[in-house]
Amino acid sequence: MATSEPVQESLMLDYPQPSKPRVLLAASGSVAAIKFESLCRSFSEWADVRAVATKSSLHFVDRSSLPSGIALYTDDDEWSTWKKIGDEVLHIELRKWADILVIAPLSANTLAKIAGGLCDNLLTCIVRAWDYSKPLFVAPAMNTLMWNNPFTERHLQTINQLGIILIPPVTKRLACGDYGNGAMAETSQIYTSVRLACKTQPHGSSRSLVIPVSNHLADSAINLTNC
Repeated sequence: MATSEPVQESLMLDYPQPSKPRVLLAASGSVAAIKFESLCRSFSEWADVRAVATKSSLHFVDRSSLPSGIALYTDDDEWSTWKKIGDEVLHIELRKWADILVIAPLSANTLAKIAGGLCDNLLTCIVRAWDYSKPLFVAPAMNTLMWNNPFTERHLQTINQLGIILIPPVTKRLACGDYGNGAMAETSQIYTSVRLACKTQPHGSSRSLVIPVSNHLADSAINLTNC
């Protein structure tokens, strides 16, 4: 069973170049979070993975199904080990640890929070503290009318300006029974998109990642709301 580990034991930052990229996978409150276990398994074949789940996503994430080597952090862990000034702060330590952040699924609510700069849970605190020289990918999942809502277009424009990379949703029969755009991209597509966009520098040279410029990904954050 995947359980939260004490911060001081699990994060142990060693700044030299790791043998694998460090990927922080996060799930927010969408039915698509039932696929989070599959996403974690895919990425664990390539990267050192840690996971974050919002309170709402825990309705759909089966903790016991996550690979045994992946620690899952929740809002309850945020201040669990902080006792005094100088102690580690979890959202800061996870931000330092990760080379890449992938939020899948990204719910309409969490999208709005990020676009508005809110940081009221572990995940949004990580995003607010994120170093945008490192890649941050999002894979939205929401009802079609929520996806086509004018607020969504504004929020996508805002996160695009931050450099957040959109992995667009797809058109299919949704969990609610409606048919239309808004379903989270398949986990294999999310994994492939991140692998293609990010490559680690040669071992020992740097911890940073080389991110090729991808104008079509940036433009999609604005244009895909009209699909």
